[in-house]
Amino acid sequence: MHRYMALPAVVAPGLVDAFGRVLDSLRVSVTDRCNLRCSYCMPEEHYVWLPRPSILDYEEIARVVALFARLGVARVRVTGGEPLLRQNVPRLFALLAANTQLQDLAMTTNGVLLSRYAQALRDAGLRRITVSLDTLRPERFRTMARRARLEEVLEGIAAAGAAGFSGTKLNAVVVRGVNDDELPSLIAFGQREGLEVRFIEYMDVGGATRWATTHVVPRAEMLERLGRHFGGVEPLGDPTDRAVPADRFVLGDGTVFGIVASTSAPFCGSCGRSRLTADGFWFTCLYGEAGVDLKALLRGDASDTQILDVMRERWSGRSDRGAEERLVQLERGPLYGADGLRQHPHREMHTRGG
Repeated sequence: MHRYMALPAVVAPGLVDAFGRVLDSLRVSVTDRCNLRCSYCMPEEHYVWLPRPSILDYEEIARVVALFARLGVARVRVTGGEPLLRQNVPRLFALLAANTQLQDLAMTTNGVLLSRYAQALRDAGLRRITVSLDTLRPERFRTMARRARLEEVLEGIAAAGAAGFSGTKLNAVVVRGVNDDELPSLIAFGQREGLEVRFIEYMDVGGATRWATTHVVPRAEMLERLGRHFGGVEPLGDPTDRAVPADRFVLGDGTVFGIVASTSAPFCGSCGRSRLTADGFWFTCLYGEAGVDLKALLRGDASDTQILDVMRERWSGRSDRGAEERLVQLERGPLYGADGLRQHPHREMHTRGG
């Protein structure tokens, strides 16, 4: 049994790391499994999966999220793998939504199963969804994702709107020579469906074993192309406000979109995000080599106070600047090869949580 210590429901003013970055956002992976095999994330044929008994149950996740909330985390995003593969995942959202210290509860999904669960997720308390969709062309989708499931994704997006979700975002990873000719089409799709599109530069993290600098379309080039097509693009809001990873822009007709320029213009200097894997390892940087095993504490009869002390110590000493360190490397290739990923599956993006 877990041994809890009764603690007052008080939120910390903000835990800062070695560079003064405030811990404010947590991404929670609930599974390392996925029903797609996207070329920029899972290009290999075989993977090492986390052992089933090691996966945190929903009560364990809710407990650790509550502890993060005590340290000042106000924004939680549930991810995977594909989170809707986790059995009865609306129950998790009901547990998390009951935590009044959380100001924002969101989920990122590939959308394949969204039509099945949209209403239940809404009823459970989820309020924001981001759908990953890199192409609108069926044959290209099949090539990129190695699955022919585009229609299911489109049905899921429609179902989210019907269930009452608003402000839904669409994430598209842009890969040169693969889907970079679809930038205007994706914007137009977002206009029709009421989605804010966010283009993501192809990153060299985790399972991106085929990554190369020549495959990256940087933010500046995306803006130049979109400006030519739509007749002008203007920045929206304060570019120094990094509460979210995307820089936002507006077209002449008022359409807003974003670009996550993690590869060409990292935002390490203001990053307050961290990640919890499905088996309870806490990573304070997407590029970080080692995580803190919170599961061992959760299942080892540690009190809330003891776990909080470990979390405070780790974040207070945090000096991660992984994307910036990668940016200055003269010969930059994939972060890991396939063999390195199989030996250490926590390095995988689909395990660590995108």
